[in-house]
Amino acid sequence: MSPARQLPPHQQETGPSRHPLAHHERIDWHWHDVNQLIAPGLGVLEVSTPHGRWVVPPHRAVWLPAGVAHTHRAHGPSELRCLVYPAGTNPLGLTAPAVLAVTPLLREIVAHLTGPDAPTGRPARTLELAALDQLAHAPELPLGLPRPTDPRLRDLAALLTADPSDGRSLAELGRAVGAGERTLSRLFRRELGLGFPQWRTQLRLQHSLVLLAQGRSVTSTAAACGFRSPSAFIEAFRHAFGTTPGRHQQQ
Repeated sequence: MSPARQLPPHQQETGPSRHPLAHHERIDWHWHDVNQLIAPGLGVLEVSTPHGRWVVPPHRAVWLPAGVAHTHRAHGPSELRCLVYPAGTNPLGLTAPAVLAVTPLLREIVAHLTGPDAPTGRPARTLELAALDQLAHAPELPLGLPRPTDPRLRDLAALLTADPSDGRSLAELGRAVGAGERTLSRLFRRELGLGFPQWRTQLRLQHSLVLLAQGRSVTSTAAACGFRSPSAFIEAFRHAFGTTPGRHQQQ
């Protein structure tokens, strides 16, 4: 059983923070009354809310609006770096968690503000405002995995989460969960806002980040995640994360 760090339901955050996390270490469910920008310094960080899950590598970040309950889990030795802003300070106007692209400058600002020699006072506030300016132009990336509520979708999601390489069609999976292909297709669009192929690709890409963090090769990760070939996996990974799986492992 993985270790869990117990936190009260309402966790106070008053400024930038950095939390080293061991492989599979988990921070239990809690919430904040401030907005958070969470950017892993190394390793891969899984962020879950009641409505979905995001698996975030170091060159991406998650914006968590104030009041959203969430939990964290590290894949590989990781480092949770966090900036906080008042609930009314929201440069992108986001009302739900979102994965954002992180520029090299924003990544350096986060690292400096959360590092051992972090500035205080006016220099810190200047950098926090610079981070906000970077965030105002940060593109939102469609990398979240919505959590289904319909029992048929939950059963289907459980099958594919247990084995992302499962290559059965939606019709075949429908027979396993007791629903027709058209019904499931409508449910995916209506409840999750994604088509089934898009949802499955995002599930597989999230799983690939976990396997790569564990040191798996690109070839074995591609097979374990159900991609038809290593080159197809590399292309999908590059499109989603802006880098190749091999370069990602070296970061």
